[in-house]
Amino acid sequence: MKVLKFYNIPIQIFRNLFFLILTTLLLTSCLNNHRDKLNRALAEDDTVKRYRIQEIQERGRLVAITDNNTTDYFIFRGTPMGYQFEKLKMFADYLGVDLEIKLSNNLDEAYRKLDRGDADLIAMGLTVTLNGPDHVAFTEPILQTRQMLVQRKPDNWRKMRTWDEIENALVRNPIDLAGKTVHVPKNSPFSYRLKNLSEEVGQPLYIKEERDRKTEQLVEAVANGEIAYTVCNEYVALLFERMYPELDIRTAISFPQNLAWAVREDSDSLRVTINQWMTEFNKTAASRFLIEKYFNSTRMAFMARSEYSSHNHGKISAYDELLRNMSKKYNLDWRLVASLIYQESHFNPDARSWKGAFGLMQMMPATAAIFGIDTNSTATEQLEAGIRYIKALDRELPAEIKDPNERIKFILASYNVGIAHVYDARRLAEKNGRDPNVWSGNVDYYILNKSNPAYYRDSVVRYGYARGEETYNFVIEILDRFEHYKNVIND
Repeated sequence: MKVLKFYNIPIQIFRNLFFLILTTLLLTSCLNNHRDKLNRALAEDDTVKRYRIQEIQERGRLVAITDNNTTDYFIFRGTPMGYQFEKLKMFADYLGVDLEIKLSNNLDEAYRKLDRGDADLIAMGLTVTLNGPDHVAFTEPILQTRQMLVQRKPDNWRKMRTWDEIENALVRNPIDLAGKTVHVPKNSPFSYRLKNLSEEVGQPLYIKEERDRKTEQLVEAVANGEIAYTVCNEYVALLFERMYPELDIRTAISFPQNLAWAVREDSDSLRVTINQWMTEFNKTAASRFLIEKYFNSTRMAFMARSEYSSHNHGKISAYDELLRNMSKKYNLDWRLVASLIYQESHFNPDARSWKGAFGLMQMMPATAAIFGIDTNSTATEQLEAGIRYIKALDRELPAEIKDPNERIKFILASYNVGIAHVYDARRLAEKNGRDPNVWSGNVDYYILNKSNPAYYRDSVVRYGYARGEETYNFVIEILDRFEHYKNVIND
């Protein structure tokens, strides 16, 4: 782990850091209590059929479909975030498995993927209905919400003398939507509700179903004056209201509705486990914290409009274009390099570690000198030197490591701990009957244990002790973040 210098930082930042650490400790304690309760509940519940959960745990991975938008799942300044993402991560941690995210911005497509078995669940704010899609079962609610009409305040609303003047220009009674056109995503719960509303008021209401625009894009279109009306869920409306002060999102067109996740109808054990987990989790401070964080926060509105939000301009850092060009030159995926840089320095060119590593790529002075840089080098020079070092490590690794995905893991491990220690781990793997050319489940085990005397004192080990746990996690974390970058950031 790299330690960044932090002298001359205002005291307020330390206060914020203290608050963040305290909040994290409280949430961790809360989640641990939650997990203990849930374990007891599952142990007592004979109705849980274990086969589906066992399949997920044996696979070691929970596969969930969600949407890339400003609240559910996105990247901000290189960090994967989102209400659904964080909730899924907590559930996957409870199961003791990794989380794999698949994106679908089309609900019909998401249901088809679920039905085919391409994923274990759909984690979106799905409206619970009696007549849901075939072969699908909804979980316990994750939230309750109403559907809200999105409309624009009068152009001169800031100059109006009284609030009544603004109110008179807005639709407050859903009956007044008769004869008006409302734009909503195709096959969305909003479309179904508007059709029912038209029947209820006994007058035509013109519904324009948009195939290529999502809720957020339609809300922005209302804010820009391109269209007059759209609809969104109330919890998302709270965020949009902060993003676009010119919008009014106060007119409800539905009663409160439950929003839930969805699993296949035959996934009894998964659904029951989610339900028990969700019931307990919804009572916790962690649940309330997530809602406040993503739907009732001025900071979230700022993040949603930032150029470093993947859902806005799609930038990871200020160095994206430079990384694209350099990585292409050296035949690397720039998003993989970006994930490495995030891990090393959080894109801080002035970062320093206690060991002496410096810059964006945290190269040690001796290694940096080989590639022609020092602490005075520019960010551009740092990036090129780091990428050249990655390619040099690739050339030093044996040709027998043929699988490109496994080879990347060996390169990352070598970047972190040094290639000599990786060769030691390969020799240990071979001596103990493991495959020295496969990282996962083979060589990674021996790098993880290279701080254990029983391993680093073995006769085949030439370079002794290493902090192997750091390297083991280094590889996992970079590749996990890389998968999130590939999900939402264009190549």
